Order: sequence, then C-alpha cells, then structure tokens
Amino acid sequence: MFTTEIETFIKDRNYPRFEPKAIFFDMDGVLFDSMKHHASSWVKAMLKVGLPFTEHEAFMNEGRTGASTIDEVFIKIYGRNATDEEKQQIYHLKSDFFESCGKPERMPFAMELLTKVKSQHLEIFVVTGSGQPTLIDSLDGNFPGMFHKEKMVTAFDVKHGKPHPEPYLMALKKSGLQPWEVLVIENAPLGVESAASAGLFTIAVNTGPLDAAVLASSGADIVLDDMENLYEKWDLFSKKVSSYNQQ
Repeated sequence: MFTTEIETFIKDRNYPRFEPKAIFFDMDGVLFDSMKHHASSWVKAMLKVGLPFTEHEAFMNEGRTGASTIDEVFIKIYGRNATDEEKQQIYHLKSDFFESCGKPERMPFAMELLTKVKSQHLEIFVVTGSGQPTLIDSLDGNFPGMFHKEKMVTAFDVKHGKPHPEPYLMALKKSGLQPWEVLVIENAPLGVESAASAGLFTIAVNTGPLDAAVLASSGADIVLDDMENLYEKWDLFSKKVSSYNQQ
C-alpha cells in the first residue's frame, strides 16, 4: 500500500524523490466539519436573489473564492460575470447565513493528525479558498499552537482561487521548499486539481457526499474515506515514504 502511488508520482513528475518537509492542509472539510453549512448557506443566498443553485453544486465548487463561485453561476445563467455590487450582495447574504449556523466543529481526528504531524517536525500550512473571517480566526482556538498567520493562504491573498494552482504555488513559495518536499491534504475536487496543477502530492479525504472517483479524476494521488482513515494510516504512509527514499 502507498508504494505504487509514491513511485508513480515521482516518475510522472520526473522528480528526484518525494520527501515531505511540510504539509499543506485545506481548511473546510479537512480541519473543520463546515462544508455542510457552507453548502446550505450558498443555496439560501443564491435562492434569495433568484438564482437556482444546489448543494451538489456547492460541493463541486468547494475551494473557489466566493467571487469566483458567484461568477460561475452568473455565467451559467446570464452569460456574464457578476458585477462587484452583485458579488458583495450575494456574499454578504451567504456570510450571514453561514454565521447563523453557529460555530463549526473540528473535523474528527484532525487535531490528532496535526499533533502527529507536528511531532514529526513537519511544517504546517493552511491553504484555503475561504474568506470567512470567523472561521479563519477560529483556527487558533480550535487548534492551539498549530497554525500561524504567516503560514496561511486564504481567499484574501490570491487573485485566482482554486482550481487555479496559484494558492498552492503561493504556499510553496512561502515555504521555500521544492514541490517534492510538500504533501497536500484536500477534500474537494477543485482543491485537488489546484494542488495537482502545482505539482504537489495530494491525499484526498472524502469527507463530503461526492463519489470518490471524482476526487481521483481531479488528480488525487491517494483517496481515503475520511480523516480517521488518514490518521490511522499516517504512520504506515510515513514509513513507506522513508523506506522508498532509502532504496
């Protein structure tokens, strides 16, 4: 298990090795069990202004910046991008609906995995398409000592959100590492596509309602059922990476 995926990644990318020194974590659906609230909030906000939108579409668009999500809907319905005023109106509605859902819960086994990663002296970054200030600010309270502002890339930092590779390329630049020295943990098709386009090894945890095949076809190197599965297999994965580099 995992050896074939590691070998394929190195050969396909023509990398000298795969030796993670940093883990790039997506936030919604990986660290927080918040996507169900994002999805319902997007549906309510869109319907409020007369735009048809489903929770399935919300999950398929997960990872985009809010402005990009709104533009996608406007292009589909009206054949044009939304105006700045329309974007502000809809995103304000979406944010209000999201805040009314209450504080999001930590994803089960996220803290346990972070603790294990930190014990291995691996750097920890957050790369998220979210622009939800309360969620970003709650990282420290939910995961004390794990995250630092200078090791975050959010919707406020990028011009092009996921699936464009810019968010992960920006995090890579911040880290000062090579692509083969980074591992990404994602849960969304567009996030996986973004990380894969940036040339990074990506583990997808299928914490939402989408078929696992969607994550695989988006470019995930490994697809696992959930964060618990990743936590349970982390030591085995680490050993496989280490043994492969010692060959």
